Amino acid sequence: MAEQPDFRGSALVVRGTSTVYDVSRGSADVRSGMRCTARTRFQIASVSKQFTAAAVMLLVERGAVALDDDVSRWIGDCPPGWRGITVHHLLAHTSGLGHWEDFPELDLTVWLPPDELLKLFKESAPKFPPGSGWYYSSPAYVLLADLVERVGGEPYREFLTRQIFEPLGLHDTFAGAPGDRSEVAAGHAGGAVTPSFELDVVGMGAGDIWSTTGDLLRWDRALAAGALLGDESRRLMFTSHATTGLRELDGYGYGWQLGRIAGQPVRCHSGDNAGFKSFNAWFPELSAYVLVLTNDDELNPAELTTHLTRTHLIDT
Repeated sequence: MAEQPDFRGSALVVRGTSTVYDVSRGSADVRSGMRCTARTRFQIASVSKQFTAAAVMLLVERGAVALDDDVSRWIGDCPPGWRGITVHHLLAHTSGLGHWEDFPELDLTVWLPPDELLKLFKESAPKFPPGSGWYYSSPAYVLLADLVERVGGEPYREFLTRQIFEPLGLHDTFAGAPGDRSEVAAGHAGGAVTPSFELDVVGMGAGDIWSTTGDLLRWDRALAAGALLGDESRRLMFTSHATTGLRELDGYGYGWQLGRIAGQPVRCHSGDNAGFKSFNAWFPELSAYVLVLTNDDELNPAELTTHLTRTHLIDT
């Protein structure tokens, strides 16, 4: 029998119609003593970008947005340095816009008025001309969520709920601050609860979604079956538009990393918020999925994903 890894959170491995590994363990909140179960909802952090990209592609399919639209069409008062940045560049991380570490004055745990956040982004010069390089940018996805709000005519989290979560039956999934929802994990660092990232404005579109391994499996399967997006949209999401420089996951589509895990072709994304980490891996050639959600920032979900892939999908 394979050694079972020790971790806090939920992990699920499915191949075809068979569940080959499904474990939830550890504390969901050390303050209350609540334990992790299959219904516990975790921040999926940057795996949220998959949903942001899908929301944009829904608008593209409806003719409301074009991938080659300049961002200035949808975001007002863009600085000269943003000239030529398109929706495509934001989706593929080829805009040149910075990531969180490039905004040291920004506290990711504190709410900001949307206009102030956009002003902060606009004051930072891009790292390169659009399309000439690749640099991972959560602020780019905040801008995409802002675009969805403007074009969709409703708050971003409501657009996600009506257009994606409800139609696909993702009943344990939501975006933004949890409010009084139940079955919600607390993030932990060093064994203690840590302050959450602000998800209604600062993390909107970049890392704002809560979900379960079961709902993420439904999400992956819906994309695989074409239940949400058409063939061209899915082709663009899963086409490498830029080289990331990462050894195994060396391509990036729209909200999806592309490459190999344990030698197997994979479509995936990782996530890392304060107190939460995640990994969503879809192996199309194996008809298999590996999903890891944890509320322990000491866990490396990529390593656990590789271990579970080898143990339950390859070395069997």
